[in-house]
Amino acid sequence: MSLPAYTGTLGRVWHYTFLAICGFVFFLLMAPILVIIPLSFNAEPYFTFSEGMVRLDPEAYSLRWYEDVLGFGEGTGANRGHEWAFAARNSIVIAIFATLIATTIGTLAAVGLSRPQMPFRRPIMALLISPLIVPIIITAAGMFFFYSSVGLAYSHLGVVLAHAAIGTPFVVITVTATLVGFDETLIRASSSLGAQPLRTFFKVILPLITPGIVSGALFAFITSFDEVVLIYFLADADQKTIPIQMWSGLRQQISPSILAVATLLITFSVILLVAVELLRRRSERLRGMSPQ
Repeated sequence: MSLPAYTGTLGRVWHYTFLAICGFVFFLLMAPILVIIPLSFNAEPYFTFSEGMVRLDPEAYSLRWYEDVLGFGEGTGANRGHEWAFAARNSIVIAIFATLIATTIGTLAAVGLSRPQMPFRRPIMALLISPLIVPIIITAAGMFFFYSSVGLAYSHLGVVLAHAAIGTPFVVITVTATLVGFDETLIRASSSLGAQPLRTFFKVILPLITPGIVSGALFAFITSFDEVVLIYFLADADQKTIPIQMWSGLRQQISPSILAVATLLITFSVILLVAVELLRRRSERLRGMSPQ
């Protein structure tokens, strides 16, 4: 974006300095992540760039670690591939069910909190988003003691409910933001035409807030898919997920296979975040706002 014509020398200097600072911060945040991608194609079993990789020698690059993760490798590759497949299946199943629960609860809570006549709106909102504020290890410890007393610890149901609890705030925030520009006259018009509240919700409210719901669901899915601390407290070997499998691999046997899995997760996360951004822009267009 070009600067206004009236911008002085000091304003221009600060503008470009600010851009340089933002670029430097962005580099510091992204460099440790991006360096993983080329290392995952290393033909050698090391976590460093070999001389061949620096020279861009094709023989220094290999798909062996991806084959190992997917179970196509030789020797123990099939066993490791089975372990990764088991962890991936657990991660996907747990994330899907946790997302469904979090999306349902979060959407209903956001719609209710958007009503001016809702009592105790601020305390309830603070309670719903508290998992974002409280350190996750405190939340995990509290859930462990509670779930142990009710028999939910070390079970798939307990893990799903725990992940739903930490994913619900994302749905509440995104749906609440979508409801900020909602035209309340549409609800009154629906009621005046004889529609019941439930029909009004599904026919009027839900179609307009769907982008916010989907965005919150994607955030809840990513949160569940990447969670480590809750799994350590509440799960056993039957609920092992991909982050736990990666952590165990780092502690027991360092292998570039972990870098291959990390690259796949980065790609998956980027796809989801792009989908969230597209939904955000669509939501702004539906509300008559130009995307930023």
